[in-house]
Amino acid sequence: MFHYTIEVDKSLNEAVSALEASLKSEKFGVLWSLNMKETLAGKGVELDGDYLILEVCNPHEAKRVLEKNPLVSYFLPCKIVVYKENGSTKIGLPKPTELIRFVDNDDLQVIASDIENRLIGAIDSIK
Repeated sequence: MFHYTIEVDKSLNEAVSALEASLKSEKFGVLWSLNMKETLAGKGVELDGDYLILEVCNPHEAKRVLEKNPLVSYFLPCKIVVYKENGSTKIGLPKPTELIRFVDNDDLQVIASDIENRLIGAIDSIK
């Protein structure tokens, strides 16, 4: 499966706050967040669901992978999405190990696996 997604018993904003704190423990920070509903509404398009897209980064890891292959920049920063579906809050991300397969580099696969485990750990810690 290309993604990792969980359901949490929190509001959207509570989940984002808890996630930001959890990510800090892994030295990841939120570079910016995009509220899709508000962004689309500003363009005259109505979206029923709530979607907050967080772009997260660990600068040391970003430097490490970019120095191995600049094509990795196509996958950076890492994306975590917090959204509502059928009344429940979900948090998910595309798995870095799945994305990095397109580069076909064993060293990068090992790094992506470590990053993926750390991001999943940060998500799981807020259940």
